[in-house]
Amino acid sequence: MALYEGNFIKLAGLAPLMLPDRLAAPCTAVSTSVHDLDLHLSVDAGTRYTLDLRLSYRFDDPGGCVADPDLRLRVYLDARMVEVLGWINAPRHETLRQLMKHSSGELDRRWSKNIMLGKWLDYLYEMGHRFRSSPPVAA
Repeated sequence: MALYEGNFIKLAGLAPLMLPDRLAAPCTAVSTSVHDLDLHLSVDAGTRYTLDLRLSYRFDDPGGCVADPDLRLRVYLDARMVEVLGWINAPRHETLRQLMKHSSGELDRRWSKNIMLGKWLDYLYEMGHRFRSSPPVAA
């Protein structure tokens, strides 16, 4: 549980807009950093106690825009935890593909994905990413 709580604290540091009173409808936000690619956050659904988010970079590709990694997250507001639900698209990065292959069971897969999220959130914070605390744009 400490991993999920730690990820909540890290995500809340990047995105103070997660407060439930600001999220009456699905919305999106973009964080820009001079040291990194634009980071996209979208709130797909929300209830009183949970938020379903997507967190990704977006790349131009001959076939169109590609999000990678394209993580689906569930934020438990009452428990102050974040869980990776999965990747929306298959990861294009070799390290992430290997991570998915070598996980032997469901618990292993969940643990690996949430460790990866924690490391990525650390990296994003170091790169200077922050989502504005003003209300995001409706999706």
